[in-house]
Amino acid sequence: MDFTPATLIRNLTENPVNWVLGGVALYMLYSLSSKSSMSSLPPPVHPEVIELREFTPKELAHYDGKEDKPIFIGVNGRVYDVSRGRGFYGPGSMYGNFAGRDASRGLAKNSFDEDMLTDPSGEIDKLQDLDQEEWQSLRDWAGFFEGK
Repeated sequence: MDFTPATLIRNLTENPVNWVLGGVALYMLYSLSSKSSMSSLPPPVHPEVIELREFTPKELAHYDGKEDKPIFIGVNGRVYDVSRGRGFYGPGSMYGNFAGRDASRGLAKNSFDEDMLTDPSGEIDKLQDLDQEEWQSLRDWAGFFEGK
């Protein structure tokens, strides 16, 4: 086999597979050379971590979604961050009156009425008057939020 420069060039230019391989090689060289421009990108930022903690009703009231604050809802003794659903839970929305509040009674009774909400300055609602069907509804809602 002849390995002279003229023979190598003729073999490279006559075989279509070599054209494809040459194109791939050029693309890879271009990609590697453009990687240096990626170093100008800002470093990734970790999202804010929310720690597990207990809330008093007054503390929970601060997370009502107003002034672009996060939106938290209390359901059956647990607090859920529903900020991603601002369209549903934010101020003026369908479930907006539950934002920053314990929504347990309203969810159990399937009611959005203001009288379903307890005063954040008052005692925590023990929900003692709920019947079995209402408790099941509350558990279903808690499962819904837990799944999110």
